[in-house]
Amino acid sequence: MFRIIAKAALLGVAGLVAVPVVVFFGVLILGYAFDPRCGTPGDSGGCEMGAATSAIASVIPGFMLFFFVSLLLSLRRKKREEQPPQEPS
Repeated sequence: MFRIIAKAALLGVAGLVAVPVVVFFGVLILGYAFDPRCGTPGDSGGCEMGAATSAIASVIPGFMLFFFVSLLLSLRRKKREEQPPQEPS
């Protein structure tokens, strides 16, 4: 059981890094695509700050998403391995 939780925690840390990176670039790309004022000389950096705020806000959900999905898949796999094979009738 410790191995399953350790593996889930390790994948959670991967999600802690991966999800904010994807969110940051996704928000930045959408901001530049739909707002022509983003990145212009008169822009105060609001588009970039929106992307940074979204990335920071997605750190904990990214960890939880990867942790729980990994945990559930590992537990399902373990349960499937523990069941005895069914005899043909």
